[in-house]
Amino acid sequence: MSIISASTRRAVLAGLAAASLPFGSAQAQAQAPKEIRVDYATYNPVSLLLKDRGILEKALEADGIKVRWVLSAGSNKALEFLNAGSLDFGSTAGAAALIARINGNPIKSIYVYSRPEWTALVTGAKSEVTKVADLKGKRVAVTRGTDPHIFLVRSLAEAGLTEKDVKLVLLQHADGRLALERGDVEAWAGLDPMMAAAEVEAGAKLFHRKAADNTWGVLNVREEFSEKNAELVRKVLKAYEEARAIALANPAEVRKALVEATKLSDAVIERQLTRTELTHSAIGPAQAETILAAGLALQQAGVLPANADVRASVDALIDKRFAATN
Repeated sequence: MSIISASTRRAVLAGLAAASLPFGSAQAQAQAPKEIRVDYATYNPVSLLLKDRGILEKALEADGIKVRWVLSAGSNKALEFLNAGSLDFGSTAGAAALIARINGNPIKSIYVYSRPEWTALVTGAKSEVTKVADLKGKRVAVTRGTDPHIFLVRSLAEAGLTEKDVKLVLLQHADGRLALERGDVEAWAGLDPMMAAAEVEAGAKLFHRKAADNTWGVLNVREEFSEKNAELVRKVLKAYEEARAIALANPAEVRKALVEATKLSDAVIERQLTRTELTHSAIGPAQAETILAAGLALQQAGVLPANADVRASVDALIDKRFAATN
């Protein structure tokens, strides 16, 4: 007669209990992460309230899941972090997410955090640049792989120009603003709140605006993460919705959070918020249409491969399964 140790007996009983759970439950429990990585960004005001109020931490406390916050300086950085697996949820522009998806970044866009006019083409207070055609041969600061970059490409195309007709100076958004103010570049594809700061503090001019070409602010998740942790994704979006409701009801708190995060003045943040709409959340046809239009324009401009199936990529990018939580 064999003797079974108490520890072995407990392991056997635990295995039997797991086997009696509904199909997939034991696997889901085994795969539940102990920590999730979520970004926050000054171009995503809702993320600041979500972080500052500890809403997500409270929502996941009973599950024993910790939250690690990671700053995204732009869509390009959020997408890099998602691709590297150092972020589970990242804030980007819709068109930037599409380009990443086409280039092999396995992400899904699952939520809308804003409908902004967060980018325009900007020049200095004393510049003689007044239209996009004036940029030919001039230096333009831009952050590649972001909505400002996409906006610049589309604006150039509408003026009969391409990226080859200008001298791109590749900088992160904040450095692009500094380069414009130092006179190192003649124009900048701006992003709020740095763009609003350039206006208010240095008299910069937004010489080319087109709100319709600003793609939505979307929250993305790593596809593998969403497949393994669907219920957890729903909890994150529920927390996002709580933060968005607070933002809509308390605009002063949104301003305060942005002032603290950016170290910019109330006047600058007020300018940013006049261009930021937080009344949307569910991702669907409206976002798909805008992102598709941007993708097709980029393909025509030669930024995306001619053989890329842009429409299929938009369909693959947008995941509406979680929209019911919004």
